[in-house]
Amino acid sequence: MNLKQIIKKIFTYNPNNEYNFSILEDSIGPNKPEDKQQSEKIFPRLDLNIQSIETKYNLLINSDVILKQFTLNARGKQYNAFILYIDGMVDTTLVNDFLLKPLMLRNQNNLFDGNQNKILSESVSNNVTVRKIKKFNLAEYVETCLVPQNSVKKVQEFADAISGVNSGDCALFIDTLDIAFDVDVKGFKQRSVDTPTNEIIIKGPHEAFVENIRTNTSLVRRIVNNENLIIENLEVGKISKTKCAVCYMKNITNSSLVAEVKYRMNNIDIDSLLSSGQLEQLIEDTDMYGIPQILSTERPDKATKYLLQGRVVVIINGNPYCLIMPATLIDFLSSPEDTNLSTLFANFLKALRIIAVVLTLLLPGMYIAVTSFHQEILPTEILFSTLAAREQVPFPIIFELLIMDFSFELIREAGLRVPSPIGPTISIVGALILGDAAVNANIVSPILIIVVAITGISSFAIPDFSFGFHLRVYRFVFTLLGFTAGFLGIGLGIYVYICLICNIKSFGVQYTAPFAPAMNSKNNGYFIPPIWKQEYRATFLSPKKEKAQSHISMKWKNN
Repeated sequence: MNLKQIIKKIFTYNPNNEYNFSILEDSIGPNKPEDKQQSEKIFPRLDLNIQSIETKYNLLINSDVILKQFTLNARGKQYNAFILYIDGMVDTTLVNDFLLKPLMLRNQNNLFDGNQNKILSESVSNNVTVRKIKKFNLAEYVETCLVPQNSVKKVQEFADAISGVNSGDCALFIDTLDIAFDVDVKGFKQRSVDTPTNEIIIKGPHEAFVENIRTNTSLVRRIVNNENLIIENLEVGKISKTKCAVCYMKNITNSSLVAEVKYRMNNIDIDSLLSSGQLEQLIEDTDMYGIPQILSTERPDKATKYLLQGRVVVIINGNPYCLIMPATLIDFLSSPEDTNLSTLFANFLKALRIIAVVLTLLLPGMYIAVTSFHQEILPTEILFSTLAAREQVPFPIIFELLIMDFSFELIREAGLRVPSPIGPTISIVGALILGDAAVNANIVSPILIIVVAITGISSFAIPDFSFGFHLRVYRFVFTLLGFTAGFLGIGLGIYVYICLICNIKSFGVQYTAPFAPAMNSKNNGYFIPPIWKQEYRATFLSPKKEKAQSHISMKWKNN
């Protein structure tokens, strides 16, 4: 073997022809329609039910699905039965003590003759005893006497029984019965109610939603404390069948709004729904412009506040964020803390947020427009200092600005993704050391560092994360417009941007309401009046009950 053959043998790839793996088309492939699952009734024969369950759950390979067969004692007779549940999703103490024990062991209730009838009522009239007797029914007897659980449902189809088992229930099948019992014995581990992690609280309740839908609905109902709160359950996703709770006030919320929300959710044809962010994208009016049109929050007090205004709240199982609809522009610039603070302080913070929005959106573009096209508006001293600072910088100003903007976004993203103990270190290293090194290396000018820092700090003042993210993206558009045509480009961009947001609707409500179109907001504009003047609910929501309080709410002052 010569040198050429040795080198070829070492560095040339020779595929192994003995093992070739290829993905074959399955019976349900990407180009073949999925077979629709037909509803299958539960059989009165236990062996057929066991065979069907073994097939549906692949019990030969599934390790966490438990099928327990046993003998049930009822009125002196014995019946073959089995329970089906998923290990880890049920409370085994409940299963053993309140399901298997009453059904398997003999007790006083099971010592009667199996043919004994049930006496519904007994009365004596004219020395004649009148009795209403009902024949013995095994299904009714098991449900009312043998299973001491407060939530037991009869189901007639396998799909309903399997849906309950998948959500943490236990299914009970009994021989000779063509029904099954869905028993609520949920006991999976879940996170306890804690303080919000992303929505900081200054003066308000320190509770946040968790991943369990029933815990979240209980938090809302406890705050509302009214029987007019309606919570309807819907399922989204053909495979995941994610439970969603549509919450609204029956006596306040517009019926058309409720019907529209349920219509959109009932007409979502997807396999799985895993988060509130996915549902938000599926039901919002349009996502062409990247402008958020649905509020999301992890705070029950914020959700309750909007519920009592006449809006609809959707809670998704497995997600600690709920969705609030409809939403307008002023909702994304408001914080639930505004109602907890004095009117003067709250309106001062609202004015700061408007300034923060303008700075986040326009400051880099305004800076590049002034330095490139409109130097005459700067005082002479500032102009000379700006030119002197940029004298040693070899790059165009647009290149400097884009470098610093992208660097700031990278630092922000890195601070979110790295482990928590390292997050502050990343921010300090990125903001101080790299910024100072860039100035000393004459890559960027010092005044540009100030502009980017003010812009970044302003973006943190936006209460809603999704709206702040939207402003951060559009900031680059206005930067390019300012570099291209100065104030003229920025002015045209603002005109187009206002036209866009004025054309958006959120569940039938104008995004810029109540300012465009102009309407009588009845003290429901951006700046809030004193609490004793908040007499009416927002008119653009068309609520059933317009007044939120009496004309004179502080009646103690008139006494």
